[in-house]
Amino acid sequence: MAVVTTAHWHRLEDGRVQCDVCPRNCRLHEGQRGFCFVRQREGDEIVLTTYGKSSGFCVDPIEKKPLNHFLPGTPVLSFGTAGCNLGCRFCQNWDISKSREVDTLGSAAGPEQLAAEAERLGCRSIAFTYNDPVIFMEYAMDVADACRERGIKSVAVSAGYMNPAPREEFYRHIDAANIDLKAFSEQFYSKITFARLDKVLETLEYLRTTDVWFEVTTLLIPGRNDGDEELRKQCDWLLEHLGPDVPLHFSAFHPDFKMRDVPATPPETLRRARRIALETGLRFVYTGNIHDPEGQTTRCPGCGAAAVVRDWYDLVAYALTDDGRCTACGFAVPGVFEGPAGGWGRRRLPVAIG
Repeated sequence: MAVVTTAHWHRLEDGRVQCDVCPRNCRLHEGQRGFCFVRQREGDEIVLTTYGKSSGFCVDPIEKKPLNHFLPGTPVLSFGTAGCNLGCRFCQNWDISKSREVDTLGSAAGPEQLAAEAERLGCRSIAFTYNDPVIFMEYAMDVADACRERGIKSVAVSAGYMNPAPREEFYRHIDAANIDLKAFSEQFYSKITFARLDKVLETLEYLRTTDVWFEVTTLLIPGRNDGDEELRKQCDWLLEHLGPDVPLHFSAFHPDFKMRDVPATPPETLRRARRIALETGLRFVYTGNIHDPEGQTTRCPGCGAAAVVRDWYDLVAYALTDDGRCTACGFAVPGVFEGPAGGWGRRRLPVAIG
């Protein structure tokens, strides 16, 4: 397992070294690991212990990230490492994000190797996902740079829990992101994710000032973050601070990790949340993890026509020009549209690299 030095840390007067990547600001004695488990004090600095190592590689549809307005229908090479800087009790990828076993990281690949493999597989982008790229930012940035040289874009799937200086550095290398907004209450963040809502909102506001295309996802958990009042507050904030055009995805929860006693999200909950968001004034609101063609359809704000019709991750109808304009009225749908839509569909292709 490769170990590399990092830049975002500083020494404290009491002899500890503080990691400055995320708001946890872990203060470490020699040999201690941070909350994320992959950043460790070694000597008088913080090192990343998982550079070049992965829990596995897979080619996915870009819509699975989920990104509905970024290179629609195209394949994306996805991978993650291990560990996480949040402690979500409902984690849907807990076997990776909560892993403390080296065996989880059974695949190895350097940045150039990954970029070449993405090109060989015909992927338009590469995604840092399954666990949060915030904690392996050095590896992710190097991979993104290698991909950019080959015309391949980079996607970060993140909870957005990051301090300002590393955040600015990280997103200079990233083309698109999906930020997981876990809920819209500090109590939920504090008790269920062991993090802070305000820091995530700061990331969303920061991304609004960049050229990074981003979309937002909220996993709706029955009785925890799915009330009408909270949903309205969330949608009002998104509209005021990010504008009407940032796509919002509501996804269905399934019992997992330490919340196996909570039932799965009923489809009607997602449809209700979508209605609230649309009534608020958000233009692009989607449902996920359920079969709901209407809730996964992109409608043109100009004329109301169905611009992109999806069945799960399949594009069954596509009425946009190569640069993302509605073929019925010419309205420019916000997003990154470069050429015709891809035809990858819902396939999931595990890939052996390294």
